Amino acid sequence: MMTNRQQLNSIVGQSAQPAISKLGDVLCELMENQILPQQAKFQSVLDTWTQLLPIELRKHCKIIDIKAGQLKVLVDQPAYLYELQLCSNQLLKQLQQACPRARIKKIKFTAG
Repeated sequence: MMTNRQQLNSIVGQSAQPAISKLGDVLCELMENQILPQQAKFQSVLDTWTQLLPIELRKHCKIIDIKAGQLKVLVDQPAYLYELQLCSNQLLKQLQQACPRARIKKIKFTAG
């Protein structure tokens, strides 16, 4: 006859393994259905951004976030921030054409 502790260990040992495999299945599903499609969508934005900007301008800014239709760009110097703001409408139109799935509605430049 098994003691209470042995029975508990037996139950926990049996139920722990399926929970781990279920968690693994959930993580795989999350990667396949959520994360990878988002990454692919936003990778096209990064690739297009790289193609649109001259290398000298690109050295002084980087995309830090894409959220709720807003592309956030960190710019290291005020002069480059101003230059990017001047061409932001054109950049936005070209990004919208090249990456419609990203649904970018606005570009926000911040100094930093």
